[in-house]
This record gives sequence, structure tokens and C-alpha cells, in this order.
Amino acid sequence: MKTIKSKLLIAIGLLLFFTILISTGAKSTFWNTIAIGGLMIYFWVFEVIPIYVTALIPLVLAVPLGILDKSELASAYGDSNVYLFFGGFILALGLEKWKVHEQVARAIIHFVGDSKPRILFGFLMSTGLISMWISNTATALMMLPMAMAIIHALPEKEHKSKFALFLLLSVAYASSIGGVGTLIGSPPNTQMASILENTYHVRVDFFTWMKIGMPISILMLLATFGFFYFSMGKERKEKHAAFVIHKTPWSKDQIIVSCIFLLVVFLWSFKDLITPLLGFSYRDENVALFGGLLLFVIPSFEQKKPLLIWKDTEKLPWGILVLFGGGLALAAMLEKNGVMLELSKLMVNLSSYSYLTIIAALIVLAVFASEVLSNLAMVSIFVPIVANFAIQLGVPIQNFAIPLTLGASLAFMLPVGTPPNAIVFSSGFLHVKHMVKYGFVLNCIAIGLIFLAALFLL
Repeated sequence: MKTIKSKLLIAIGLLLFFTILISTGAKSTFWNTIAIGGLMIYFWVFEVIPIYVTALIPLVLAVPLGILDKSELASAYGDSNVYLFFGGFILALGLEKWKVHEQVARAIIHFVGDSKPRILFGFLMSTGLISMWISNTATALMMLPMAMAIIHALPEKEHKSKFALFLLLSVAYASSIGGVGTLIGSPPNTQMASILENTYHVRVDFFTWMKIGMPISILMLLATFGFFYFSMGKERKEKHAAFVIHKTPWSKDQIIVSCIFLLVVFLWSFKDLITPLLGFSYRDENVALFGGLLLFVIPSFEQKKPLLIWKDTEKLPWGILVLFGGGLALAAMLEKNGVMLELSKLMVNLSSYSYLTIIAALIVLAVFASEVLSNLAMVSIFVPIVANFAIQLGVPIQNFAIPLTLGASLAFMLPVGTPPNAIVFSSGFLHVKHMVKYGFVLNCIAIGLIFLAALFLL
């Protein structure tokens, strides 16, 4: 049944695509852009083919239809932020291979104690902390088995307890919440930065993002714990004696990988202070790739070969890098051929409202639209639109683009809202009603925090 539905949706999308091209004779770059952009958005929304495959459509059609030239297309798929995330993925791979993430989680849980609320707090904070520096999807994949181990250690009657439920939701939600803390924590962050720099020449660097993303991330993690804590009822007073955290010593290789990771974070965070001392400037992607290069050069004490070998890269989420390129190509097509200008004109009606009302409306749109639309696709589609609207109003572009991007990653109600939601839902221990019930409250909290941050930190 699902296959028939997918084929029908694909047929409808292609029919609309060719109808536009045939009716215009494929001579108008404006309508050619509408056709390709509409097809990509349609396929992203319904996910009838893998979203990574959809991202390849501009490579096939943009040049033949005269929408982009070869250099513009190459700039999109070879953007510097693609390499920033590539370097971040390599660092994440090193942390995962040498189980540094498990050491961090064990240390935090060992530190906070063994009561149910303390373990919940430990998982929220450790998941959020890890997700600030590596992909939120990778974080969820790493932390879910640890959460399941704790749940299986509970008596069977407690497998459906609120503690078990909130422990799983902590992995899903904290992976997304931590991801907004840094520029590389979640793909939409880097996508937004790429669009603003390439199309509007507005640079959002690592530290600029952290100034707003980090406070929201920390406050949202604390708010999530507070909400879960009071929702646990009598369970918050119970001990969790069935599971023991075994603290193991750090290996030499784990220490080396951690030092490389911390060096990269240091170079990212204090770039403005370091570059005058070095006598030359560097960018965030240079640092990420430098850290990844070190992992392939520095030998391991245990295996007598480099900490990472090329075979390890088979685990890299290469599709995300293609998705970046496709999103940037879409943004470039829409901007170059006048589609963004026409769409921004449709938002003129909003210009009669106050600045605060517009900000609030954009945040609400981002949070709830991301429940049904890929957050990366949503950023690719809407950031250029709100950027043009900001230009018309004479408002700094980042004042609209950053809150929109933050909201895109903080969707908690549905499994399809974010990749971490889908990963944790696949455990089979959650029902959609659970995510809707608790996710709606957290959506509202997220909207409030982003709104306050947009007022006081931008």
C-alpha cells in the first residue's frame, strides 16, 4: 500500500513539474525555477524518495534549464560549510570509535547519583553536551542504547513507567536541544549560515551563533528537566538501584582524541584572539578539517595505527553533505531568478505589524512547521524568504534568520519532527500520544525562550 501511495505521489509531482515546463516552453528561468524548486519541496515534504536523492536534482537540471551556471552550482555543493560539517563528522567518528561519549555519559551519571531524577538529569545534560559538538542524529544513535540498557535493568513492570518514558524522551529532546548550542551541532544551523554568507554576504561565525544558541540550549535543557521532574509524580522520590554505573579508567587513546577535540573547540571559540598571535586568519572549516586530519595522522597506542583510518569513514553520514549542497543550490536558484523577491512581496501584509509580532510569528511557524517538514529542508526554503523580507523592512537579516533556524530544530511533538525523535521512537517503547502530550508543552517553552533571546541577544 505504501509503495502504491509513493508511486502515486511521485507521478503527481512529475506531472506538475512537466506541466509547468511544457506550458511555458521551458524558456522562462523564473518558471523553470518554480518547477524545479516546487518539485524539490514537494519531494522533501512527502519524502517519497530519500531526501538526499532529492538534493541531487539541481545537479541534473539546473544548468540545462539555464537556472544556474556551472560555477554557481559548484559553489553550492562545494560550499565551505559543507566542509565544516565534514570535519565535524570526522571528529564525531573519532569520539564514537574510541567511546569517549560513553566515558562522558558515565562520568556525568556517576557524578549526579543514582536516584531516578538524578539519572534523568544526567542523561539530559550529557546528551545535550555531546550534541553541542557532534551531529544531533549521531548523538541520539550513541545515547539510545545506553538509555535502553537502563530501562531493561528495571523490573519489567517499570518498563512503561514515567521514568522510562522520560529517559527515552530525554535522549530525543536533548539531542535536538544541544544541537542548537553551536554552529555545528545541527545541520540547519550551518545551512542558515551558508545561505546568509553566500547570498547576502552576512557572516554568522561559530562564536556569533554560540552567543545566542548556547544560552537557549542550556536554559531549554534545564526547563525540560524541570518539566519532566514535576511530571514524574511519586516516581521522583524513588531510587534506581537496579542499575549500577561502572566507572572505567580513561585509555590513552581516549585522552588523545579528547585533547584533539578540545583543541578544535578552543580554536573555534577564541578565533578572534588567536588570529592576531598567529599572524594569519583561519575559518571554522579550516579548524574542523585540521582536527580531522590529526585523527588520521596521530597513531593509536592500542592498535599501532592512526586513530582513524579511511575505512572508518564508511560510517560517515555522507547524505547530509549532499543535502547541504542541494539546499544551497535551491536557495541560489530562488534568489538569482527572482522567485525570492516575489515571495517576499507576499509577506508585505506582515509589515504592518510590530517587529515583536513578526518575530513571534516566525518562531511559531518554524517550530510547528518543522513537526511535519524536515528541519533542514525548512531552513533551506524559508531562510531566503525571511531574509528578503528583512531587507524590505530594513531589519538585520540575522534577526529573522537565526530565530527561524533555532525554532526549526526544537520540534518535539512528532516522530518526523527531527531525526532524534524518529530514532528514539524506533525503540518501540514510545507512542505518538506521549510525544504529542509532552512535546507540545516543550514546543511552547522553546517558542518563549527563542523569543526572549531574539529580543535581548540579537
